[in-house]
Parts: sequence; structure tokens; C-alpha cells
Amino acid sequence: MERGRAVDLTMLRQFLVVARLEHLSRAAGELRIAQPSLSRTIARLEAELGTPLFDRAGRLRLNDAGRVFRAHVERSLGELEAGRRAVAETVGEGFGTVRLASETFLALTGPLAAFKRAHPSIEIELYQMPVEEMARRLRAQEVDLCVASQPIPADDLELETVRLLDEPVVLAVPLGHPLAGRASVGIDELADEPFITTHQGHWLRRLLERLFAGRGLVPRIVCEGDEPGAIQELISAGLGIGLNPAFARRLAERVPVAWADIDSPDCRRTLTLVRPASGHLSAAARLMRDGIAGWDWNGGGAPA
Repeated sequence: MERGRAVDLTMLRQFLVVARLEHLSRAAGELRIAQPSLSRTIARLEAELGTPLFDRAGRLRLNDAGRVFRAHVERSLGELEAGRRAVAETVGEGFGTVRLASETFLALTGPLAAFKRAHPSIEIELYQMPVEEMARRLRAQEVDLCVASQPIPADDLELETVRLLDEPVVLAVPLGHPLAGRASVGIDELADEPFITTHQGHWLRRLLERLFAGRGLVPRIVCEGDEPGAIQELISAGLGIGLNPAFARRLAERVPVAWADIDSPDCRRTLTLVRPASGHLSAAARLMRDGIAGWDWNGGGAPA
């Protein structure tokens, strides 16, 4: 049998789940199939390709060949999905859904609400995820648009970007804190302060670590979590201090904290709208792209 003839879409989709989780039993659970069956599928795929795709010494790990193959499979299945959506749109069945991914939706509530008011028949699917996951989802065309506060690591994928907002990131401290009332604060002054921040990989955490590393310091983190919107609440409760984008300061005036600028030109974030530079963009996704890009980000209102 010629190699490649026995590879089918189910096999490829199952491979992607195993490649993402690097764990056969968890992948089998997610796919809702028996682990021995999944093991045979991966073995058959490797036999068809003529090379192992995973290292099996200890924990299952995707090897170099597996990583190369995964990128091609994601792109191929993504093109098939894009074709399906394009056909559905052509026959009038696919206009109604747009898929948007973001690290956080705090800054997007305004433009999303305006979009829904303008296009009530369009269904919006929202996915919160780190930028590494955005790269995979864009490659596989599982999302249409992404909004990120840091670069998306997708060197093998040409991206079209629109800068939405460039703003300072400021310090929030509890009322009554020794730094409360200060107009600006230096990084060195924060060396021993307890920080409340996000998990590793989130743009806010990476910014905090980068600012401290530039001074040869490591931040003292006492709380890390998945809810950036809860940071101000925890700071207000007196549990620590933390960084927040200026946009969040405008949206959370009800939370009693004190604010100060960070004395560093690098303490900023750039919010960017991202999509693949090539490939089909549905009518719904085009409308959302234009709506988000045209939003008055500095004023926080509808497009001028």
C-alpha cells in the first residue's frame, strides 16, 4: 500500500488532540474513545508516515517530526473548515456566526455590545485563551479574529494586525498604603511589595516580570489567578498591589484603590486585532473586524 492512502480525517483530528495534550488517556477521554483504540490509530498514522511522531521515553512528547506534521495538519483541516463555512455562506446558511478569541474581554464589552445591537441576528462565539493557543486556533481556522495584548507566536503564519489601543499600565495599591497618593513610583521601590497578578504567560504577568528583570529583580507574587478583572478587588481588600491597564482604571471606578504611574517608558500595553493575512473571512467576521477596528478606543464610545 502506498503511504498516506490510509490516512483519514478522523485519524488526523485524533492526532491533533494527542499532540495538544501529550497524554493518551486524557486525549482518549476528551475524544470519548477507548485508549487502546487511540493508541492503534496513532501507531497506524506513524506507520503510514514512516516515522514516529512522539518520543515515548517516559512521558509522551511530540518530537520534531510530530511538530512539523502537526502544523501541516492544522493548516489543512483549517482550510477544509474554511471551505465548509464559505459554501454555507454562499447558500445563505453561514452569515450568522463569528468566532472571537481574546486574553480578556474586559476591554471588549463596549464594542461587542455595539456590534450585537447593530447585528442582532449574528451569533458571537467568544473564547478566552492565551496567545499560544490563539496561534494554534488561527492556524486551524477555529477562530476568525483574535484580540491580544502581546505578540502571537505564529512565525509560520502571516498575520494581519490592526492596532486598537496603546496605553500606559499603572499601579494600583490599597487606600492607606504608603504609596497611595504618589503620582509615580519607580520599579526599585516595589522590590519588596506583595503583588497580585495573573498566571504565567498572560501579558500582564510577562510585563511585570520583564520590568523587574530589567532592574535585576524578581517580583514577590502572593496571588496569581485566571481572572484579571478580580485583581483590583483583591488589591482593594488589602491583599497586595498590582499592575492594571489604564483602560481598567476607567471601567472600575467603583473599586476603592489608589493609582500611580510606573516610572518606566516600557510599562505599556498595545491591544491588537489579529487575523490570518490570507484565507476566507466570513461576512460576519468582516463586520466584526470593521466594528472593533472602528470603535473609539480612546474615548470608550462608538465610532466617530
